[in-house]
Amino acid sequence: MRRLQFLAAAAAAIFLLALPLMATAQPKLRPDYYAGVCPNLESIVRGAVRQSVALSPLAAPATLRLFFHDCAVRGCDASVMLIDPAGGDEWRSPDGVMLKPEGFSTVMSAKAAVDSDPQCRNMVSCADILALAARDSVFLSGGPDYEVELGRFDGRVSSGGSVVVPHGTFDLDQLNAFFSSLGLSQTDMIALSGTCQRARVHI
Repeated sequence: MRRLQFLAAAAAAIFLLALPLMATAQPKLRPDYYAGVCPNLESIVRGAVRQSVALSPLAAPATLRLFFHDCAVRGCDASVMLIDPAGGDEWRSPDGVMLKPEGFSTVMSAKAAVDSDPQCRNMVSCADILALAARDSVFLSGGPDYEVELGRFDGRVSSGGSVVVPHGTFDLDQLNAFFSSLGLSQTDMIALSGTCQRARVHI
């Protein structure tokens, strides 16, 4: 029960984080963005995430944590999924190494499932698949089911130097400054800081 309560609280907090970032970077987001090109997108992603969650208890919290990291660093663009051959990408930064492989595999499995449908192949951004996978991870763990607006563009840059996320050593001024830079209030900051610290305990 405590795990479900955590995921529900985390979902609400990360949704708060995503809203201002999505609004500024992608002004035309809408739930039916892929209705004409991939009408079964949400059921495909949910089916793939369901399989991942059944395989590992870490899949759901790891995917949610991955979504938070992606949104907090470059704004919900799936840049955290990019690989730099030289090793300078986000997920191999000192903060990125805390991300669990189960989160990446959940998103990659969902991406493969989407692309296995000829109607959907290469039509859906990884950023949107990540957003849907995070929502479905919460829902399949007993948390809320919420509507996801779609239409994000995938990022093309992933730099470990751009990764700045809150640490347990941050004081109040540092936390306020970080979340203010994302357009979030102190109330949002308190919710997100609490859930992210608990995410590290759970995964």
